Amino acid sequence: MRFAIATYDRYLGVFEAFCHAGWIPLKLFTVPLRDPEFGDQRASIALAERMGASIQLSRLSQRDIADLGIAGCDVLIVAGYDWKIPDWNPLVKYAINFHPSPLPVGRGAYPLPRAILENHPFWGVTCHRLTAEIDAGEILATEHFPLRADECHESLDLRVQVSCKRLADRVARNFGGLWSAAAPQGDGTYWPRITLADKTMDFAKPIDDLLRHIRAYGRTGSVANVEGTWHVVKRAVGWQEAHGRRPGAVVHTHARAVVVAAADGCLAILDSEVVPPHLAVQIAGTQRKP
Repeated sequence: MRFAIATYDRYLGVFEAFCHAGWIPLKLFTVPLRDPEFGDQRASIALAERMGASIQLSRLSQRDIADLGIAGCDVLIVAGYDWKIPDWNPLVKYAINFHPSPLPVGRGAYPLPRAILENHPFWGVTCHRLTAEIDAGEILATEHFPLRADECHESLDLRVQVSCKRLADRVARNFGGLWSAAAPQGDGTYWPRITLADKTMDFAKPIDDLLRHIRAYGRTGSVANVEGTWHVVKRAVGWQEAHGRRPGAVVHTHARAVVVAAADGCLAILDSEVVPPHLAVQIAGTQRKP
């Protein structure tokens, strides 16, 4: 099978799996990434170069879809591509997407933090037909795994990557059968893009909720207002204790650590960065009540 893929290094395993299964890559669509916590596209580009595939950094367009059809592309594969894919049918015979949730739960751009915030007992990845409705196409195959009580953003992200590679290998080696047997999803849930308001912590909440929030966003950062200064918090520990302090008040400092009062205990911020002034204004604006 001849294929094109729209992806970046977080889903390099998907690209590798299809190549290892003997599929022939014609083109890689990828984009430069602004956030180093989400990786980049260099390894994907290197693999495309080794396999003799062409590379495009600009947004995949309807003209590009037509060109894939002319080039004899059988399948368009999408994994983690930020932009909406144009209508591919009937220019390309097949199109599939690898999504980091057990569909139909968790449709949307990036469901991982919410999986932790809502304390889901299990999670998974899905390969589905690409349709005009986001993440709603018929399911070819899924892989599920249980979530730990202490699951964090980084552990879940890496487990999703490993699972996607295994799932891609299954799909690559039985594509025709899985495509023919693809099953409708039924009713599902769409989870919107994460906002600054979503990432903002509320020290009036219990310490367990705050620690879950920190785990959910991990190195991508939670946002906290510590006595008038906005911080991006990447690592913290906490404990329950009676303190009689106002939630959000600084209880103690040592070196870079800042201990902040919560509703029923203390949160010790161990790794954080002060938010630049222009972003602090933007964050503060999300907190204003109408």
